[in-house]
Amino acid sequence: MVTNKQLADLIFPEIHETIDDLEKRFPPRNLPDGAEVTRFAPSPTGFLHTGSLFTSMICKKLANQSQGVFYIRLEDTDTKREIEGSGLKLLEEMKQFSIVPDEGYLGDHEEGNYGPYVQSKRADIYKVCIKYLLEQGKAYPCFATQAELDELRANQEANKILPGYYGPYAIYRDLENDERMEKIKSGTPYVIRFRSEGNHNNKIKVHDMIRGTFAIAENDQDIVIYKSDGLPTYHFAHACDDHFMRTTTVIRGEEWISSLPIHVQLFEALGFKAPQYAHIPVIMKVDENGNRRKLSKRKDVEAAVSYFLDDGYPSEAIIMYLMTIANSNFEEWIFQNNFSHMEDFKLSFDKFSLDGALFDIVKLQFFAKEILSRKNKQEMYDLALEFASKRDERFKEYLLKNPEYFKEIINIERESENPRKDYYKFGGMLDIIGFFYNDIYDNSIDTSIFNPNISHDVIKKLLNRMRDLDTSKEKNDWFADLKAIGVEEGFAESNKIYKANKEAYLGHVGDVAEVLRIALTTRKNAPDLYSVMKILGNKEVNRRIDKIISLL
Repeated sequence: MVTNKQLADLIFPEIHETIDDLEKRFPPRNLPDGAEVTRFAPSPTGFLHTGSLFTSMICKKLANQSQGVFYIRLEDTDTKREIEGSGLKLLEEMKQFSIVPDEGYLGDHEEGNYGPYVQSKRADIYKVCIKYLLEQGKAYPCFATQAELDELRANQEANKILPGYYGPYAIYRDLENDERMEKIKSGTPYVIRFRSEGNHNNKIKVHDMIRGTFAIAENDQDIVIYKSDGLPTYHFAHACDDHFMRTTTVIRGEEWISSLPIHVQLFEALGFKAPQYAHIPVIMKVDENGNRRKLSKRKDVEAAVSYFLDDGYPSEAIIMYLMTIANSNFEEWIFQNNFSHMEDFKLSFDKFSLDGALFDIVKLQFFAKEILSRKNKQEMYDLALEFASKRDERFKEYLLKNPEYFKEIINIERESENPRKDYYKFGGMLDIIGFFYNDIYDNSIDTSIFNPNISHDVIKKLLNRMRDLDTSKEKNDWFADLKAIGVEEGFAESNKIYKANKEAYLGHVGDVAEVLRIALTTRKNAPDLYSVMKILGNKEVNRRIDKIISLL
């Protein structure tokens, strides 16, 4: 009679190492008490998802604040979905958010003593562990064809039986080893399944660092742990990897909670201590029907981190916003710390929400405005040039043509107690400030936006007089001169006075300022008019006024 060991030797004749050997090769890490070892384990199947950035941010933060280790493992066992080069791109995008691993897969090389950090390079490690389970009778080769599996599921569904490959429905579970060996020798295709002794009618207690201890149905499925292509499945590989890489805390999305019974069972069968698990809330969105759903790779542009990078959002604003989703006390903390030194904030699982947070683009823009408003003009120039060099060639040309001019523009009311908060991204910035550049201004003139209640003759008269406004004066004196011109031309010196007796005036001083604003900027909303005139200079101010007058 064929023993389990003989069967295991037949399947893995090249494997002579044992689990004990692996324990010696990958010993426990020498870290301070309380240090957390966390990992981000992406699949090379596409872009960096906003939810993945959220997860990796938390992993990095937890490791850093506990003097632990944050590493990256590339989970590339799903070869059908792999996209070449996407693993390296993920790392490059993460780096832009200052999420850099302490060790692990680094794209073109690996660093660390617990590798390889790419799953497809860890085949021998998995084989050692699977061979052990085969020898213990905790795993077995399964020869079920797709047709047999389809028929099994159809019969289960027809009879309203819980579908799956388990217990009496695991048709190759109790095959004799002699027959198994005969099939293998004859070349019959097979996979290797974990032999579960669970019962889905039983409940087991599991612990989550966010949700606490709760009961969940025990796993009884004989899941596939080793595929016919010679690679393990995710469930099995992660158990081996997290143990031998000495992961202390697995942080992942709450959609993985249903897999906990499988993972707990695998760790027990292998004789490994399971890591702690923290299942973080998924990021949600309200769809066109008003329903909450998970942020979707296929449906939502904001699901891709590249969307925000391509649009020029400051990366620290995105991290700051995501941190408000992670911990409920972060927002108050960051206000108290003047939107700086985020590295000093202590992340806590106690402060996580149990509900999925709705992605709020307005709130993200708020944080971006706060961050950019605190940058000086040189920092703004550097960030703008960095963005434009990668994504906006036209903007780059203007920046390089006259750096000091851009700094003047961007510095309007910046160095003050309450700095302006006009900008939240660099994408489209040239559209906002373009009127400062003569060629863009000349191509943007639109006299139709002047107040139709003010005649062209009055507008011309106002503009002719306002060409003499002296910006060498203090701002208050300059504005007093503008107000005086308005009053002399029949406008009320305030909106309040105008409203009290509209028939007596052509408008109010705000209307006068708007005439000048439109003439100089081609828009009703623009930065501080006094500052605009100072930057443009008298010669250009007069040129623009003359041009508008000629078109009216």
